[in-house]
Amino acid sequence: MLALIQRVTRASVAVEGRTVGEIGPGLLALVGVQPGDGPAQVEKMAKKLLGYRVFADDAGKMNRSLSDTGGGLLLVSQFTLAADTGSGMRPSFSTAAPPEEAELRFNQLVETCRARHARRVETGRFGAHMVVSLVNDGPVTFLLRS
Repeated sequence: MLALIQRVTRASVAVEGRTVGEIGPGLLALVGVQPGDGPAQVEKMAKKLLGYRVFADDAGKMNRSLSDTGGGLLLVSQFTLAADTGSGMRPSFSTAAPPEEAELRFNQLVETCRARHARRVETGRFGAHMVVSLVNDGPVTFLLRS
């Protein structure tokens, strides 16, 4: 499981012109599920998303997590994140989980994060064409692997 996280001042996702998920300050996570990802990868990714220290403390150092700050979390499924781009000029998606498996694991990640994070956890719509808008704060962007 992969997640490209971005620290944001705000982010939203729209489907067919309608906003389906929106947060203020927090993290936007684009999530790619790989074949064989299971409950252990979901658990590890949820811990990382909520505990990764990318927010400034009083000294200005990245020392606080989403759980510490109480910020929002916007989770957006993105199968292209798991693409194989190692050769040629066209990505291969054989390294991305099949849609049924990916949707199951993505939904498990959403539920795990919602159960553990008292603040807002929003999502896009799995499998839909989505328009993601964000204001990256920093910019701060990390690729997490479970």
